[in-house]
Amino acid sequence: MADPVLLTTSVGSFPKPDYITKARAEASRGKMPRSELQGLEQRATEEWIRFQEDLGVDILVDGEMYRGDMAAYFAENLEGFELGGAVRSYGNRYYQKPIAIGEVRRPNSITVEWWQYAQSLTNKPVKGMLTGPYTIADWSFDEHYGSREDFVMALADVIHAEAVDLQAAGAQYIQIDEPAISVRPEEFDIARRAFEVVTAGLSATTLTHICYGDFSTIYPAMLDLPVDNIDLEMANSGYVLLDSFRKAPFTKQLSMGVVDVHSHVMEPVEEVKAGILKGLELVPADRLLIDPDCGLKTRTVDEAKEKLRIVVQAVREVKQEKGLA
Repeated sequence: MADPVLLTTSVGSFPKPDYITKARAEASRGKMPRSELQGLEQRATEEWIRFQEDLGVDILVDGEMYRGDMAAYFAENLEGFELGGAVRSYGNRYYQKPIAIGEVRRPNSITVEWWQYAQSLTNKPVKGMLTGPYTIADWSFDEHYGSREDFVMALADVIHAEAVDLQAAGAQYIQIDEPAISVRPEEFDIARRAFEVVTAGLSATTLTHICYGDFSTIYPAMLDLPVDNIDLEMANSGYVLLDSFRKAPFTKQLSMGVVDVHSHVMEPVEEVKAGILKGLELVPADRLLIDPDCGLKTRTVDEAKEKLRIVVQAVREVKQEKGLA
């Protein structure tokens, strides 16, 4: 059997169905017990797993039905943090900004039970999904450490412990999301050293997702990150980063975003195929994975499903036409 090529996946998040949005609001007001909310979150998780299976996605995600913001979710499950008021992240989306008020510690695993539940629903691999230490620090206030580096490295220790537990539970893929890593290129070395801590000793395939920044400021330095796969948005920026690959070849696995998650427009399959072919000019098919630009939670449920259908259909046609199927 031929080695797998052009595998399909998603970055992580999917939009929450209306019944989850309403239930989370009721639970936050004390009008719904946590056990009832968790049951609905499990129901939504199963629905998204089944959808991905039926569509033919290769590497699944749980959709993060149990999470709010990617930084606040980890902060509220770690000691040493409290959540502050709501701040605007982009568009009309807000999150409660974490505040470090003491030593950051992980009293219990944060994502393992949810990963185990999602993985129990399918024979396909489900990615373990972690927010990276640099992004958590960048999106938080620090009222304890007083040093950016100390704060990031303390978070690296707890995220490493979570990654180790995910691997012990059986996760074949562990993704450490670092969307903030390209915001301050002068701090890239701190982020890189934090990655070294997070991924130390892991045998699972490790990935990181970086999006919507000025990639040119950290390329080709990003190739020094100790991960197997780097997931980059490409569609929203017109695949301009591929030009950098011509000057300094991309040497890792690449997960390439081919549909814009911040647009209501449904990309034609032919347009997405053209993007995939651009990637294949510079990255071999056995090192190229295809997915949306970022988490699909910014779209409606119907929009997210259609964009993922387009991705899978485009990959299927490219594989057939290039003799890769």
